[in-house]
Amino acid sequence: MISSVYAALSALVIVWLSLRVINLRRTKKVRLGDGGEQELQIAIRAQGNATEYIPISVILLLLLELNHGHMVLIHIGGIAVLVGRLIHARGLLTENLGYRVQGMQVTIFTIIGLALANLVYVLGNGLQLL
Repeated sequence: MISSVYAALSALVIVWLSLRVINLRRTKKVRLGDGGEQELQIAIRAQGNATEYIPISVILLLLLELNHGHMVLIHIGGIAVLVGRLIHARGLLTENLGYRVQGMQVTIFTIIGLALANLVYVLGNGLQLL
């Protein structure tokens, strides 16, 4: 399944961000939370943001695939999710507002696009919603 590739790659993005948090906690000697360390606060937020947006994106990708969405649409959606999340993470971690905004725009528009594509495929195939 195509969506499995993007689910796996997205999981690796979350792992990468999680390892950054773990490393900073060790370096800063913070056992729980952020210890008031701004760098750790930012890393935690980057990880949290990824865990907030990636799951719904991957679910929508999988549903699009199960709804027999066109393979190209699934790839475009998967690539867009990854690119959006990586740009956003870079923006957070480097404190670059422009990247943060671009990453969120890509992510939000991708989620909207995937949601609409699912609706089109479901309604276009004549499936009943009730």
